[in-house]
Amino acid sequence: MMRFPSSALRAKRLFIAISATLLAGCASFSADGGMDDVSELTRQRTGQAVQRDGAAEASAVSRETLFALLAEPLMPDSAVRIALLNNKGLQASFAELGIAEASLVQAGRLRNPGFSFGHIRGGNEIEIDRSVMFDLVGLLTMPVRRGIEQRRFEQAKLFAASQAVALAAATRRAYFNAVAAQQAARYAQQVAEAAEATSELAQRMAKSGNRSKLDQAREQAFHADAVAQLARSRHNATAAREQLTRLLGLWGADAGYQLPERLPDLPKAPSESSQVEAQAMAQRLDVQMARQGAQATASALGLSRATRFIDVFEAGYANKSTSDAPRANGYEVSLELPLFDWGGARVARAEALYMQAVQRTADIAIRARSEVREAYSAYRTGYDVARHYRDEVVPLRKKISDEVLLRYNGMLASVFELLADARDQVSAVNRAIDAQRDFWIAETDLQAAINGSGGASTPLRSPAASSEPTAQAH
Repeated sequence: MMRFPSSALRAKRLFIAISATLLAGCASFSADGGMDDVSELTRQRTGQAVQRDGAAEASAVSRETLFALLAEPLMPDSAVRIALLNNKGLQASFAELGIAEASLVQAGRLRNPGFSFGHIRGGNEIEIDRSVMFDLVGLLTMPVRRGIEQRRFEQAKLFAASQAVALAAATRRAYFNAVAAQQAARYAQQVAEAAEATSELAQRMAKSGNRSKLDQAREQAFHADAVAQLARSRHNATAAREQLTRLLGLWGADAGYQLPERLPDLPKAPSESSQVEAQAMAQRLDVQMARQGAQATASALGLSRATRFIDVFEAGYANKSTSDAPRANGYEVSLELPLFDWGGARVARAEALYMQAVQRTADIAIRARSEVREAYSAYRTGYDVARHYRDEVVPLRKKISDEVLLRYNGMLASVFELLADARDQVSAVNRAIDAQRDFWIAETDLQAAINGSGGASTPLRSPAASSEPTAQAH
């Protein structure tokens, strides 16, 4: 232990106290907890802002907004707004922001000083030792540590925004599934009612001798299949609606929201693909998170190298007093000697983590480019298929149905031909609904591939395959 004059000691103590006070004052929590940046990132990618559940006044405003949105038939954008406002799972994910900011604030605060006190009595002599120790390494490396935690806080903001964008995309998919399932159920209801009327007419005609038992059995079988298909369609509509309800975070009376009767019309023309890859590289949140992670790891590598040999270095005020001598003042230095651990393993670990982060960033960027190309292919194919059903298949099936009905009325076509054509028409309409739904889901996946963390990465379903049970049922 070394001793300095008390005047120099007081100056050093004052310097340390002022430095600690200034540094502690710089480390404080932000007013918004990072939510303003998260809301802006989400708004840029979804058109909707987000907010964290907080004061009673904010909750009341959110509730009024929710009531206003539920008062009208639900549209895609209003469904997304409700989900971002009301989904409790999203609100739970926002807690990660608080954790990251707490680490940032902690990194900007000096470690509490250590105080030691010793009291020794020997005969008539009493010896008292006192010391206050400050972490000098922590003070010197504080800017670096704070920079690391700042980047991690920014990464947490990106993660929170990616959760919100992913929820918005999932809500839009569930919305289009629910509207399409409801539309298919209503069409199945119309088919079942028409089949019931035809079956009753066939029964009356059979009783009067104007219809054979075979024709009557065929029409009754068509009615029975239509009833079964209606039951399945109603369940599918219920299941799709409940999936949407879960994402919206609704329950009780709020779950009685209204959906439009049919899917939105196709746009006049599809979007072009010239800039989708560039947009994905600039806007995808998982790419930005990977870059932030690599930068934070690089800073951590620099810190590991800086503290390779000296990881514990403390200095502070000390004094000693004995019974027969005046109090002696000085300072005490505590230094960890690198005899057994020279920090090589710690640096090697940091270097390995950095290379891992770099390679992961490159992998995410490569996959993002591929995903956005795949998503655009699904989007463009979905548009072409849906337009083909709208402009070609459904009008052609209607024309064929009208011709078969005319031939049947002129006794040039049999009941079997009429029912076979009815089955084909029902199948064509259901396929058209599926194709229109698949386009809007593909459009949602494309936006997710550009803005969020990737789309659903699922191939377009074949309309023939998705509607095959309907065709077989009839």
